[in-house]
Amino acid sequence: MRRSKILERVRAGQAARIAMLGHYIPAFIAHAADAGFDGIWLDLEHRPFDPREVQALMAYFHLYDIDCLLRPATREKAQLYRYLEDGATGLMIPHVTDVETARDLVQKVKFPPLGDRGIEGRSFESNFGLDIPASREPLAAHGLRETFLAVQIETPGALAQAEAIAAVPGVDALYIGPADLRLRMNLLPPAEQVSLRGAMEQVAAASAKHGKAWGSLAGAASELREQRELGAQIMVWGLETRLLQDGLKAAAADLKAALE
Repeated sequence: MRRSKILERVRAGQAARIAMLGHYIPAFIAHAADAGFDGIWLDLEHRPFDPREVQALMAYFHLYDIDCLLRPATREKAQLYRYLEDGATGLMIPHVTDVETARDLVQKVKFPPLGDRGIEGRSFESNFGLDIPASREPLAAHGLRETFLAVQIETPGALAQAEAIAAVPGVDALYIGPADLRLRMNLLPPAEQVSLRGAMEQVAAASAKHGKAWGSLAGAASELREQRELGAQIMVWGLETRLLQDGLKAAAADLKAALE
């Protein structure tokens, strides 16, 4: 059973380097691993994936020894921990609006004593049972040690409960979704609005108090530096569609120059 590179970084007080993938591109996993990324955020919330495509991609994640941080489109209990059985290292749950939801998610995806996740010893997570030939207890211990739960703070209400959410045992990281948070924050009276910088400071303080990692999606490299200065450890940069767009624009410019 493989160890989490993201958790290894976080536990050492370092930042984890994570790319983003929203399409079925196995080669992207190989190149991200070769470039030194610790993990890839696989987005199922906004992108359609067939379950067999997800399982196939997991084999590439394990082949190239890179974490899969999977954002699901569901909160159904068995489906959530089935992603872990299929080989995902962590789950990033969108739109966690309150502490009760955070506690419920821990119950769904963490083994006892933290939660109530079901155990199955013949999945890809345990190398189809080859890594636990005698007992399933090592699988539970491995799951508690090497898989993680991140929750997204994307509403003013969630931001107001950030410290209570960070205090929940089994929640390993908080992650600010800036676009959704900004969309909803702008609907509030000006006096009640919190800037993205203010939100990051609030989540950073809550995470530091309770020993949890945190991050936020950056729109520019300068924002990455700002996040790191505030103590962020979940550093996401490198979306495949943006990389394709930038690469194709550069290639088109080269062709244009050569043809003039």
